[in-house]
Formats: sequence, C-alpha cells, structure tokens
Amino acid sequence: MTHSRIVAILTVAGFLAAMWIFELFDSVMGGALDSAFGLRSWDTGAPWTIVTAPFMHANLGHLISNSLPFLVLGSLVALSGGLGRFIWTTLIVVVVSGVGVWLFSPPGVLTVGASGLVFGYFGYTVLRGIVERRTIDIVIMISVIVFYGTLIWGVLPQQEGVSWQAHLFGFAGGLLSAWLLPKRERPRAAPQPSTPYSPYRY
Repeated sequence: MTHSRIVAILTVAGFLAAMWIFELFDSVMGGALDSAFGLRSWDTGAPWTIVTAPFMHANLGHLISNSLPFLVLGSLVALSGGLGRFIWTTLIVVVVSGVGVWLFSPPGVLTVGASGLVFGYFGYTVLRGIVERRTIDIVIMISVIVFYGTLIWGVLPQQEGVSWQAHLFGFAGGLLSAWLLPKRERPRAAPQPSTPYSPYRY
C-alpha cells in the first residue's frame, strides 16, 4: 500500500474522530453546534455551513448510524485513489450535496449529518470501477454493490426527518467526481530493443 493511500485512510479516520468530538461537545451544549454549523436551506447568511454541516449530527444515534458506512466507503475511496483523489472527491460531494440540500429543502430546514458523504462515496466507488476498469476499482465496485447496494433506495423520499435531498445530491456528487477526476495512467511496458538489421541469413 502506497504512502498516499495510508495517509488518505488515516484522514478518513480523522474526519470520523472529529465528528465524534463535535457531537460529544454538542450534546453538552444542548445542540448549539448544530444550530451554528448546520446547513439551513434558503439562508444566505452562512454559506460556509455547506462544508461544516456534514460534521454535525442530530444526536449520537444519528452519528452511530453514519459512522460505519462513512468509515468503510471513505476508506475504499482512499484505497482506490490515494489522498489527493479522496480530498477532491470529498470536496465535490460536499458542494454538490450541500447546494442540492440548500435549494431543494423547504425554506428554513436545518440539515446536518455525513449521510451526503456516505452516498457520495457510494456513487464514486460504483462508477469509478466502470470508468477506470482497473482491477482494484472493479473489485471495490462489486464489493460495494454487494454489501451496500440497498443504499440506493435512500435517494427517494421515504421517512420524515431524513434528508433524501442530501442522499440524492450526495450520490450525484459521487458520480460526478468519478466522471470528472482524471484517469490514472497505467504503467507501460518498456520498449524492447530492436534487433540490428543484417543482410545475411543463417
């Protein structure tokens, strides 16, 4: 495993650790962090909350439900592409998911949670196997479909209080990042030395 992939996986773990720290503080503060750093739809006063909202959670149960898929799918993105690709994928998913939530949620609704990132990583790992056609990406794609394929139903409106907008646009952001980020160059075989021409036959 390359150094970049190791650092990327540690970054995923660091993001998750930060989510837990924020939620523990938020529990003590009675939800003040959610109010300050959550994304409130149609509110133009705090556009930076698009970036901070995925690190906030409504309660410990909400965080627990997101933790394992975030860690697994985020680590698969990190394993597939290394630190740079993981960071770019995360940024694209955060922006697309956040803008979608801001535009298509009812006015004034507060949205928090990493589920947009979970669905983004899901979309990325599925499409990247098709785009790259490398063994590691295809294996990851098949594994994700087998173990997390039912996530796709989360992009539909189903349960009150669950942001299907974050799921849908997070998934779209993952697909977009898989399509936009350039393909990795495959190693080329070294050219074989040419045999000197000889007019004689043996």
